[in-house]
Amino acid sequence: MDKAREITNKIWDMANRLRGNMDASEYRNYILGFMFYRYLSENQEQYLKKLLTDTKSEDINEEYRKAASEKDGNDLLAYIASVNGYVIGPEYTWKSIVNEVNNSTIKPDTFQRMLDSFDTNLKLNTNSKSDFSNIFADMNLNNSRLGGTTTARAKALTEIVNLVDQIEYKDENGKDILGRIYEYLIKEFASNSGKKAGEFYTPHEVSKLLAKLATVSFDQNGIKPSVYDFTCGSGSLLLTVKDEIKNYKRILYYGQELNTTTYNLARMNLMMHNVPYNRMKLRNADTLEEDWPSETDAQGIEHPLNFDVVVANPPYSQRWDNNDRKLKDPRFKDYGLAPKTKADYAFLLHGLYHLDQNGTMAIVLPHGVLFRGAKEGKIREALLKKNQIDAIIGMPAGLFYSTGIPTVILVLKKNKTNKDVLFIDASKGFEKGKNQNILRDEDIDKIINTYKERKDVERYAHV
Repeated sequence: MDKAREITNKIWDMANRLRGNMDASEYRNYILGFMFYRYLSENQEQYLKKLLTDTKSEDINEEYRKAASEKDGNDLLAYIASVNGYVIGPEYTWKSIVNEVNNSTIKPDTFQRMLDSFDTNLKLNTNSKSDFSNIFADMNLNNSRLGGTTTARAKALTEIVNLVDQIEYKDENGKDILGRIYEYLIKEFASNSGKKAGEFYTPHEVSKLLAKLATVSFDQNGIKPSVYDFTCGSGSLLLTVKDEIKNYKRILYYGQELNTTTYNLARMNLMMHNVPYNRMKLRNADTLEEDWPSETDAQGIEHPLNFDVVVANPPYSQRWDNNDRKLKDPRFKDYGLAPKTKADYAFLLHGLYHLDQNGTMAIVLPHGVLFRGAKEGKIREALLKKNQIDAIIGMPAGLFYSTGIPTVILVLKKNKTNKDVLFIDASKGFEKGKNQNILRDEDIDKIINTYKERKDVERYAHV
């Protein structure tokens, strides 16, 4: 077993013991929130070691405390915020909090003051405020399920601090495995949250397939690659694309997510995987109701932003408001509106609208999008006439936490040279799991190779 999994299993066992009667999806917010706080604090500590280079003290925390207490201490905090996007005051660094826990000097209200201080300090850098604002909002420190009294709640929080402080962030080769641990924990919380998990987590194997399909013909040509997931959940799909195009630097990540808790999770998850705050733009909003992202040109005219890579695993067959006003919406007007009870094609058209002329989009949808008639039939016909469907891949049933239904992946391009559509029936290529089916590496490779070769394969693929 590798180090990251070993550490995670240990944390998971301890977390289950500690959470008592609290729901796993609720407890998640405290474990992952404190992990992120520790990450930010230690990240700042590394920066301070470079900044306070003339320090004679072994204890950078103590040196920081002294520097911040001097008359230009506020300037120091503002400077740190201008570089890192945030600043944690010396009394609330992870080391300070852990010392108070270890010395039993922590007060019941310290944790609340710690988070309040973090939010107050965001005023020191208005450019990064939206990236960090309310990022810890889901850590409800007055939650009665943490404990019936302020003291009991403080005790529960100190146990979580102790647990998070024990986590080793490096493997035996000194490589940072924090991001992997974080992702493992998100997955564990997802699989233990059952149906609700589909809201925030796409199984890694499915993410991997989507990321490979969307980047297989990726050509950077000196540009800064940009990636968009308009129902980004906890950000796992964006991060899988990051792995696929890791040779490219300065990637821009855009994501939109309706659920506020999940949106906070995504912001933390991306930063914990070393995505700088100024290279990611995540937004907490309804994708179908509010078209985003766009930019305003010198003449004051707003234009949609387009992306090299668009990936998505939107909620399936969701209700949406397909009122007459949407008929004029540039995302839908050339295709028609998806039915009120099934927003699948509305999501697809939103993603396609934001796809660059030379980009590729890969989206997972329920199987029904291939054959349901009426409004959906008209949208399919328009997509085919415009020659925008590149491939359709039938997937095995039972791959997701949230549903057992069979799904399909649609690969779309705006600027296809070929006039055909590749169909792949990958529904039988999987390993049967206890609670859900799993795509193996060989299943993913077979799909990708077939997609690249674009030839008929008996009982598997047809152009």
